[in-house]
Parts: sequence; C-alpha cells; structure tokens
Amino acid sequence: MTFSKVLSWLIMLLVPPVIVLGVVRLMLTPLFIQVEYRLPNFPPDVFGFTTADRLHWADISRQYLLNHADIDFLARQRLPDGALLYNARELRHMADVKRVVKAALRVWYAALALCVLLGFAAYRWKQWAAFRRGLAWGGWLTVALMLAVVALAVAAFQTLFVDFHHVFFEGDTWLFNYSDSLIRLFPERFWRDAFVLLGGLSLLLGRALALLGRE
Repeated sequence: MTFSKVLSWLIMLLVPPVIVLGVVRLMLTPLFIQVEYRLPNFPPDVFGFTTADRLHWADISRQYLLNHADIDFLARQRLPDGALLYNARELRHMADVKRVVKAALRVWYAALALCVLLGFAAYRWKQWAAFRRGLAWGGWLTVALMLAVVALAVAAFQTLFVDFHHVFFEGDTWLFNYSDSLIRLFPERFWRDAFVLLGGLSLLLGRALALLGRE
C-alpha cells in the first residue's frame, strides 16, 4: 500500500473522534446547560428545584468534570437547607463519569494533534491531495455513524441510553431514585436532547468536512 493511501486511511479514522469528541467538549461549556434548561416543555423538577437552582448545581457538576479536583469538590456541596447535594452513590457515579470524560478528552487531544501533524507532513511531502481525500472519507464516515446515533436517539433512546452506560460503567451504579439530585438535575429529556445534539451537530460537521475535503 502506498504512503498516500495509508495517509488517507489514517486521516479517515481520525476524523470521527476529532469531530464527535470536539462536539462533546463544546457541550461541556456553560452554553449547553444555559440553553437546555430554557427549552420549551423541559420537564420541571417535582421535588422543588427551580430553573435557577438547576443552572447553578448543573454548572457546579460540569466544573467538576473538567477541573483537577477530587470528589470532595462535590461532596462538600450543600443545598440551601443544609442537605448534601449528592449522596454517596451519586458521588461514586460522578467520579466514574469524570474518569470517562477525562479519558475521552485525552483521546480527542491526541487525535486532533495527530491530525494536525499529519496535515503538516502531507503539505511538506506534497501529499495534500491524499490528506484532503482522507478528510472527505472521514467526513462521510462521521455522517454514517451519526445518522445511526440520531436514529437510535429518536426511535429507541432508552435502549441507546442503557447500552451506553453498560459500555462505560459497571453494573447498576448509574441507576438512581427519582428524588436523587442527579435525576432532578439531569432527567431523561436532558440526555435525549444531548444525544440528538451530539449526533446532529457531528453529522453537519462531517458533511461539511466531506464537501470541503473532496477533490
């Protein structure tokens, strides 16, 4: 196999994680939370969290996933009535989520850096056409993968959600009571919208890259 073909295949395989995990990182900014809780018909918390409460505590949880603090960062968070924000089971799950998020971001940084380095190499070694071809292939691969994700999120979200947790978490550590803060802050609607946004935005970016990368 020639160098140009190897380069194209490598870029094709790097594009989906670069796009999808890039969208995940975007969704870990305050913007997604600010928009999501204000969407029409977003389910209210029957146990008393207001939209302002949700925005505050959800952002605290988002900060924990990205900072370098240990679980004590969340363990010391208390509601206005003095009760702990999260119980021991919720704290264990949040620690697991942080490990998954950190690992995903490391993959994103590595894939993005490798893609950039290969781009410089392609330019230097006059293999730019092969690099662009790989971008186009990767864009189409991303489109195909994300069409499947969006279809599953719309048609069978519960199955997708359960399977996702079985892949990344052990046993039933991710199951909680409806009165637990994690469910009150992040109900099923939150995650359905997140999966649809992840799939839809990744699909659009993949399609755009496929068009830009074609010869």
